[in-house]
Amino acid sequence: MSIALPVDIDQIKGFLAQDEGEALYQHAQQSCKLGPVLEVGSYCGKSTVYLGAACKGSDNIVYAVDHHRGSEEHQLGEEYHDPDLYDSSVELMDSFKVFRASMRAAGLEETVVPIVASSAVASKGWNTPLGMVFIDGGHSEEAAQTDYRSWVSHIKPGGILAIHDIFPNPADGGQAPYNIWKLAKASGLFEELPMVNTLGLFRRK
Repeated sequence: MSIALPVDIDQIKGFLAQDEGEALYQHAQQSCKLGPVLEVGSYCGKSTVYLGAACKGSDNIVYAVDHHRGSEEHQLGEEYHDPDLYDSSVELMDSFKVFRASMRAAGLEETVVPIVASSAVASKGWNTPLGMVFIDGGHSEEAAQTDYRSWVSHIKPGGILAIHDIFPNPADGGQAPYNIWKLAKASGLFEELPMVNTLGLFRRK
């Protein structure tokens, strides 16, 4: 399918394939009728544009949870380090300025609510039922498990859980997202939906 997005999505840094983004858009468009959408791991806002554009039409919102200090693989000296996002004054990654610029360019500042914090912090005392949760945060085992435990219980019946970077074969990629995908599958809470590329999808029973 072809989706009319408010910006040239290829100009936004990120690792989301087009078919995965379009699947997020389709599911968000339906599930935001149940409640807000929440994503973990916004980076520079590529996935957020897909989710935000889908929710804007229904006058709903996207909570975008990210500490904006980068995942393990984004750090100095690592494989996916981007020097343009490195703040040498504090010797840390900082993608928030670029994220905000992406939301401004897409006209989504009144649709997307940035939460600059980790899952563990952002989820403390969380009470808002969610129509969809998209997990694409840190790929260490601890980070992925924390993201899963923090948000899955807040998905309303009929809502969607989406998990990015599912690689059953360890030679293709890290296993932490795949491990929480297996948790969701074994939990009895979800109906498994067809995968889209590396995007695992479930519907809450």
